[in-house]
Amino acid sequence: MAFSLRGVHTPHRKNTANMTAVKMDPPRTVTLPVSMHIGKPATVVVKPGDKVFVGTLVAEANGFVSSPVYSSVSGTVAKISDILVSSGQEVPAIIIESDGEMQLDPEIAPPVISSKEEFIEAVKLSGIVGLGGAGFPTFVKLNTTAPIEELLINGAECEPYITSDSVTMTDRTEDIADGIAALKKYLEPKKIIIGIEKNKPSAIKAMQKLAKETGNFTVKVLPSIYPQGGEKVLTYHITGKQIPEGKLPIDVGCVVINSTTVATIGAYIKTGVPLVSKCVTVDGSAVKTPMNVIAPIGTTLADVFEFCGGFSEEPKKIIYGGPMMGISVPSADAPVLKNTNAILAFKAKDAILPEATACISCGSCANNCPFGINPPLIEKAVRNNDVEDLEKLGTNLCMECGCCSYVCPAKRPLVQNNKLAKGVLREYLKKKEEEKQ
Repeated sequence: MAFSLRGVHTPHRKNTANMTAVKMDPPRTVTLPVSMHIGKPATVVVKPGDKVFVGTLVAEANGFVSSPVYSSVSGTVAKISDILVSSGQEVPAIIIESDGEMQLDPEIAPPVISSKEEFIEAVKLSGIVGLGGAGFPTFVKLNTTAPIEELLINGAECEPYITSDSVTMTDRTEDIADGIAALKKYLEPKKIIIGIEKNKPSAIKAMQKLAKETGNFTVKVLPSIYPQGGEKVLTYHITGKQIPEGKLPIDVGCVVINSTTVATIGAYIKTGVPLVSKCVTVDGSAVKTPMNVIAPIGTTLADVFEFCGGFSEEPKKIIYGGPMMGISVPSADAPVLKNTNAILAFKAKDAILPEATACISCGSCANNCPFGINPPLIEKAVRNNDVEDLEKLGTNLCMECGCCSYVCPAKRPLVQNNKLAKGVLREYLKKKEEEKQ
């Protein structure tokens, strides 16, 4: 599949651009799911009645692809209870009643790092995962023996509404500098490049100034086209390298890491305070006062919305993330997660899905797909249960960005069908592999 500068020009709606993030007061309770990352859920290590502080370990990593969870408030563990998360699964969660004091765990200290191995272990213990939305444990991504040609810092933030990464780049330049310095020292990439869409002048200016002061990285200004922040898309637009289907950036000599993730690494190395809070963009037509909020992880979305003045109208839909790739949330009782970069609430008139009609074979979906995938052919293959055709059509290249559905004049649920197709193909390939063995 040939890559190109395809994509769509979504309305930016960066209403909170250049708004300094505001730290909210500690909530009455926090709910901390043991699964806020890709991989195995963490294992609970506390029990009801235990006293905890900010930064106290409450669930330890369980296996290689896993990440620990830390208390985001000081207080008392109220209960351990299963909750329904956005993936549709029920997972254990630690519910902590806050004492309002936000006392730091007395055992917290900056990590001692003198080697790459110790750096990777520190990132693991920090609880940091991909903070741009993916939630992949960061230490796993960094733990590579392959030479790194380019370390790419993703500051594209191409989804409408979301500005939390941009605010991090302007508000936390020192943390970003420390994070980049550590990544350069211990991973030894040949180049470090931060890519930022051109519609974020303040972030570009801040990072260009920092690059000049430190000499550790360069800034690449990217076209404002969605989905510029997709890992494969970003890699191609910065380096010209194409990541083949089924491969990772490291397979072409690259590592991609989110800008807020870099800042969080820098802060952890300096302070030893693990990932316990998140900068979240709060916006949408139902929100009274859109803003960027620094919220303790586990805070209910209801509490965050209340901090922003509540709703101008009862929302019809609440979304984790942006409107293109975000996940609909069934209730405002859901918590802020490690990888929550935005919560959006929309009035009924802005949340009505148009009725789908028959495909008119216009080709807009394929012409705007970053990878040139043809969704109608994938839809046909799923309908015919033709899994071999699904494989030939490059179905697994789909990053579920939603460009196809966005441009479709018939308003067909193409991205949802692609997601279904990927599941069908995944099962087919798994069975095929098992038969080989």
